[in-house]
Amino acid sequence: MKPMDTPNKILIVDDDRDIRNLLADYLDNNGYSTVTAAEGNAMWAALQNQQIDLIVLDLNLPGDDGLTLCRTLRSKSTLPVIMLTARGEPLDRILGLEMGADDYLPKPFEPRELLARIRSVLRRIQTNINPHTGEALQKLKFAGWTLDLTARHLISPDDMVVSLSGAEFRMLNIFLDHPNRVLNRDQLLNMTHGRDADPFDRSIDIQISRLRQKLREDARSPQIIKTVRNGGYVLAVTVAVEQE
Repeated sequence: MKPMDTPNKILIVDDDRDIRNLLADYLDNNGYSTVTAAEGNAMWAALQNQQIDLIVLDLNLPGDDGLTLCRTLRSKSTLPVIMLTARGEPLDRILGLEMGADDYLPKPFEPRELLARIRSVLRRIQTNINPHTGEALQKLKFAGWTLDLTARHLISPDDMVVSLSGAEFRMLNIFLDHPNRVLNRDQLLNMTHGRDADPFDRSIDIQISRLRQKLREDARSPQIIKTVRNGGYVLAVTVAVEQE
């Protein structure tokens, strides 16, 4: 386990040297330790040689772009990723989240906003730690399903492993932390991404629809994640914690 007085190490991957230096200086001055990389090969080298706690990853990079790098990283690691991009279209945001990014920030942005996102993502990771023992919670069981918090995948009632995107994993984890409680879109977006919902942002509905498909729910009459008219969504089953 990381010593309490050791600062989190942030890897900044951006081909713009000015942005790399600006973010590194700002985060260093706010209690973090930073490493920088200009493209994918340098990112992989940094990950191999150092203990990184979170990656700030630009989407538009020479060679493999951020989406490709994030997808490859997710196939082998649960390391949190915040994706940066000059494009702010909803489709790009959803693609980034579905590739496994933990949050998404369109350029231009204020460094203090990135700082808030980093703190939010790292804080969410800590919610999977048992406050009494300091050990990581391993599995959450519900309606015959199991969410493995270490491997970040689902295990079905018939023992089949079901892969989850980063967005799906975070969304399901939020519901399992708040069983039988109605959560509206603003709350879900704030808890998963640390910000309020845009009136035209349908990413929450899309993520829940895809999550229901993974849970083999009947779209017309879901029994695990139910829709509450004019209220939001609710996980309508009990949840049990299992530790190994």
